Amino acid sequence: MSSDPLLKAAVSHWGARMVANGVALTDFEDITKSLTSYDDWCKAWSARGALHEQIGREALASKHFLTAGECLQRAAVYYHFGSFLFAHDPVQMKAAHKKQVECRQLALPHLAPAGERVEIPYEGKTLPGILRKPAGITKPPVVVMAVGLDSTKEETDAYEQPFLARGMATLVFEGPGQGESQYDIPIRGDFEVPVKAVIDYVETRNDLDTKRIGMWGVSLGGYYAPRATAFEKRIKACIALGGPFDFGAAFDGLPDLTRETFRIRSHSKTVEDARKVAQTLTLVGVAEKITVPTFIVNGRQDRVVPPADAERLAREVKGPVVLMMIEDGNHIANNRAYRWRSQSADWMKEQLG
Repeated sequence: MSSDPLLKAAVSHWGARMVANGVALTDFEDITKSLTSYDDWCKAWSARGALHEQIGREALASKHFLTAGECLQRAAVYYHFGSFLFAHDPVQMKAAHKKQVECRQLALPHLAPAGERVEIPYEGKTLPGILRKPAGITKPPVVVMAVGLDSTKEETDAYEQPFLARGMATLVFEGPGQGESQYDIPIRGDFEVPVKAVIDYVETRNDLDTKRIGMWGVSLGGYYAPRATAFEKRIKACIALGGPFDFGAAFDGLPDLTRETFRIRSHSKTVEDARKVAQTLTLVGVAEKITVPTFIVNGRQDRVVPPADAERLAREVKGPVVLMMIEDGNHIANNRAYRWRSQSADWMKEQLG
């Protein structure tokens, strides 16, 4: 194993998440064993992503559409994990990001169920998203999905599937500072504003049940989802996965790569400027406005978000609450995904009827 501390941190912090979200274990082992420096991370993952992309394009040319969808979706995930915390090298990061968007877009018609790219009007710009609807259900309820600081709509297939399998549509979107929106729109703490735009868009769709809307968020999205739910009364239930309660209070304890990524995606010139933005990401005085059912997940061994944050959210919300603390779970308990992914989807189905 390399002595590069960034590389060692990457392997230990992200391995479970990468495998749980679509990276083949053997690929993860091959690539991480071959690296000696984090500087080569994006290049190595992009190269392996290109291999899966090639397999997918060959399947597409042969009209083997299911295989094409699987392989291109996998390629998108590899390009994503190459770029997701590589914001310090914008040339490499943007190249890999462009490829991940391209590959999932190519995959969407061939996934089961298929996906549709959507463009959501927002303050004179648009927020990109992916809508997927369960087969055979007219006007399904919809779960609006907020990604985190370093996740994107290209990573979320594994998160979408449990909801789709239970008859709910999924609409994952990239808000301020996320995915394709990161270049033009900086992170903002009052995430209820972009979520209002998303739900306004949902209400324009005659193929969704606009009276049954759930909200879901992962990591920093686990802050964004309850934040939005506190103010947006069209949301009927909320799932918060590994989200901070007060990001400003946690800021100085973040891993270096995460803090630098936040600085860049908040369009802050200095770390001090970024700290000021971080202080606007808070549920202090806000959590008690949440009156709908809330399902909270955290890993007790989380090194990014203290488990006390999940416990505080559970104490302060005013609606019915389920707190699932995974005692041997890491960040988002991705190392124990089988403990909460299906179970939280069951819970959401019950809430949305």
